[in-house]
Amino acid sequence: MNFKLTIQYDGTDFHGWQVQENSRTIQGELERVIGMIEDAPVTVVGSGRTDAGVHAEGQIANVKMARPFTPEKLRNAINGNLWRDIRIMKVETVPDEFHARFSATGKTYRYRIVNAPVMSPFWRRFAHHEQKPLDVDRMTSAAQLFLGEHDWTAFASAQADGESRIRTITNVAIETRWDERGGSIIEFSISATGFLRYMVRSIAGTLLEVGQGIKDSDTIQTAIITGDRNLCGKTAPAQGLTLVKVDYD
Repeated sequence: MNFKLTIQYDGTDFHGWQVQENSRTIQGELERVIGMIEDAPVTVVGSGRTDAGVHAEGQIANVKMARPFTPEKLRNAINGNLWRDIRIMKVETVPDEFHARFSATGKTYRYRIVNAPVMSPFWRRFAHHEQKPLDVDRMTSAAQLFLGEHDWTAFASAQADGESRIRTITNVAIETRWDERGGSIIEFSISATGFLRYMVRSIAGTLLEVGQGIKDSDTIQTAIITGDRNLCGKTAPAQGLTLVKVDYD
């Protein structure tokens, strides 16, 4: 049977999604536990690779198993053997042709910033701290430049050189709210047909520098057109980024 897994994790103590020798990863933990339940090696296919320190509220994976399980029993069996920073929220049976990565039609990431002189320790693992005031109106205006289909060479890791850099961003939204622990929370939500490695964090870092008055809209347009990485802002730290959801037809 082919099972679709909806997964949440605190990525702080993981070296990303993909299996790595001698490193704790999401895929590695899931294959270890599910392989123990199946009593045979299994391959857990994720919708994409999150980097070290990146979190997920709605990561999707699928795994094929020979042993019969109801979705609820499989979810409980996996969770009962996982450490507390990763949980299977939902298990569903899906057709054999379902593939967590290749069947996906879009993804949404959220980058969270605490914009205050002091950041509560409760946000330490899940947000980036920016002490200097940020101009939200400037960031909101600049964010619209990222919409549409573009070559994202300037905003991608050099390690992505072997693949097409064309992606379509379908939505960029910036929301602010006051946190009761003290401080303004600014959230960038970015949806696209797919993302390149470091793409969201590069966009977030560039928008941060727009908010600080370091970058402007003309620089962003030039970076997109020319593919010049030097025109982008610094890649934003991993702990502020969360994979919110993956879309399927």
